[in-house]
Amino acid sequence: MGEELVKAKMVIDKDYVISKIDKRIYGSFIEQLGRAVYGGIYEPDHPSADEQGFRQDVLDLVKELQVPIVRYPGGNMVSAYNWEDGIGPKEDRPRRLELAWRVTETNEVGTNEFVDWAKKANAEVMMAVNLGTRGIDAARNLLEYTNHPGGTAWSELRKQHGYQEPHNIKTWCLGNEMDGSWQIGQKTAYEYGRLAAETAKAMRQVDPTIELVSCGSSSAHMPTFPEWEATTLDHTYEYVDYISLHQYYGNPNNDTANFLANSMDMENFIQTVISTCDYIKAKKRSKKTINLSFDEWNVWFHSNDQDKKIEPWSIAPPQLEDVYTFEDALLVGSMLNTLLRHSDRIKIAAMAQLVNVIAPIMTENGGRAWKQTIFYPYYYTSVYGRGVALNPVIDSPEYDSTDFTDVPYLDSSVVYNEEKEEVVIFATNRNLQNTLQVEIDARSFNEYEVKEHVVLHHDDPKATNTLGNEQVKPHNNGESYMDNGKVVGILPKLSWNMIRLTKSGKE
Repeated sequence: MGEELVKAKMVIDKDYVISKIDKRIYGSFIEQLGRAVYGGIYEPDHPSADEQGFRQDVLDLVKELQVPIVRYPGGNMVSAYNWEDGIGPKEDRPRRLELAWRVTETNEVGTNEFVDWAKKANAEVMMAVNLGTRGIDAARNLLEYTNHPGGTAWSELRKQHGYQEPHNIKTWCLGNEMDGSWQIGQKTAYEYGRLAAETAKAMRQVDPTIELVSCGSSSAHMPTFPEWEATTLDHTYEYVDYISLHQYYGNPNNDTANFLANSMDMENFIQTVISTCDYIKAKKRSKKTINLSFDEWNVWFHSNDQDKKIEPWSIAPPQLEDVYTFEDALLVGSMLNTLLRHSDRIKIAAMAQLVNVIAPIMTENGGRAWKQTIFYPYYYTSVYGRGVALNPVIDSPEYDSTDFTDVPYLDSSVVYNEEKEEVVIFATNRNLQNTLQVEIDARSFNEYEVKEHVVLHHDDPKATNTLGNEQVKPHNNGESYMDNGKVVGILPKLSWNMIRLTKSGKE
């Protein structure tokens, strides 16, 4: 059966505003895990390493993505981490058994080094505290060390370590995935809620200007979801600003149509968390609204078998090194669309992770760095998805898959940047067989014209980018045009697209 042209419609209007987009929605994550730090961002012997040992080639790629905030140091690792191990002279730092991933942590990179790296990457730090094996005391001491100007034991110690000015880290995670049986120091919802609330109170005493993220469920598929959110927020609601969401998807059954529909599961997850937050708000008669921090999201399944073979207690072994396919990039594009459509409540998000570990950027120790397939939708959405999210009204043909019904072939988000006089349409065509012609009613932008149409497409859904063989790359020869207040976009089968409109006559 030959390819057909399938048609969809969309209406966009500058008055259909969802929210101003918080740039932190394009955040990422670096955990002291695998080669994310050692061999990833930090490799003193690398030809591109700067005076602190940070790889400049990796920094350049991170800066290209315009990552605004990076979560650190975990992840599962933080739940047994003593932050004091990673400060002071490097030669005095202890080596520790890192229990989450069963490796040896050298502590060569710690808090101060990571803050320095983030500055070089033009990113803020989102710091996590250990609420697994530790608690209030360690959290308030770390905050005093990083943020207090001086005159106290911890702030003066920071100065002794060469940092006269405070780091002023403003966003803090109260632990990580504390509902998980895999977590060192797993808690019940009641135990976590009490500990997180008391830790939050103490931290706010040290620095009232910080924002705090309470742990949500580790995924939408936890048996305790969403009861965990309701119970923990009962305790933390008045002390925190955000609750976290984590979700990964995979395609182990090699069912592309079903895999690409997973962003609908993500949509459902977000809606349920919002409902739960608002239920607690009503229950407490509170005027405060809790927002969401989707601070782990990605595709993750390719490396599962390989990771079972890692020698315990080795140093920075390759772990969670998924090699991403073209179809993974399509789902990542749709996951970004989902975040944007909920930007009224999702203010922070973090693609997990940034380098080598389930990451858009890969490196060879001592060698080159390259872009995985998922780099591209992340790059274009981060760079061009700044401004106000508009609510696209979509009328698209649909399909049913193994786990989902009524899946629209067209998945889209729209961003209006009034300052730049630019409208950006991000669109995924989930159709495995057919081109999608999208007619976009854009009457409130009738003085605009199509500036560019970027297409990410490959005939093989399993195509990958590896060192020296980057098969999946975008081009900007997409077919779309403006006609009398309507944009007509031609989206190739199985493709991710960015259609950028600018005001007529604008360079």
